[in-house]
Amino acid sequence: MTTASPPVNHSRVEQFLGPFEREVATTLKVLRAYPDDKLDLRPAEMSKTAQQLAWLFVAEMGLLKTAITTGFDWSKPMGGGPKPLGTIAEIAGALEGAHQEVVRILRETPEDRLPKTVRFFVAPKTMGDIPTMDFLWFMLHDQIHHRGQFSIYLRMAGAKVPSIYGPTADEPWM
Repeated sequence: MTTASPPVNHSRVEQFLGPFEREVATTLKVLRAYPDDKLDLRPAEMSKTAQQLAWLFVAEMGLLKTAITTGFDWSKPMGGGPKPLGTIAEIAGALEGAHQEVVRILRETPEDRLPKTVRFFVAPKTMGDIPTMDFLWFMLHDQIHHRGQFSIYLRMAGAKVPSIYGPTADEPWM
């Protein structure tokens, strides 16, 4: 005779925080592998510099915080946010701090706040209402996307690409 396991009741926040913590740790590892003397690297004229792309990870934490706490007020100009910091260590430190703040805010946010929506871009020049939890997942996936871009900058800068989801030529597993 088998007995059924009791249903697992993970909150939506805890379901998000596990992957969020792992992905930010990986992003920090990739950031810290980048050489400070190549922060001006721009793979193409239309591309961001390495410093601008690295700072985007920090800026996106600000978007997460806004989505969770107040939502976006599009009637006011957003501004460019804080100016990018100078070194990879400073950017990584800012990302760590912003990440810890987002985690703290998420853990303090009542579960009933999360079904609400935030108004954000859903297509070019198109705004829509996105459930807060969907927005958090969207931003996490966007971080992963930009981390993939940043790993190319690493290779172009002559730096070693650390393991992200598996071995790399620079960090083999066997």
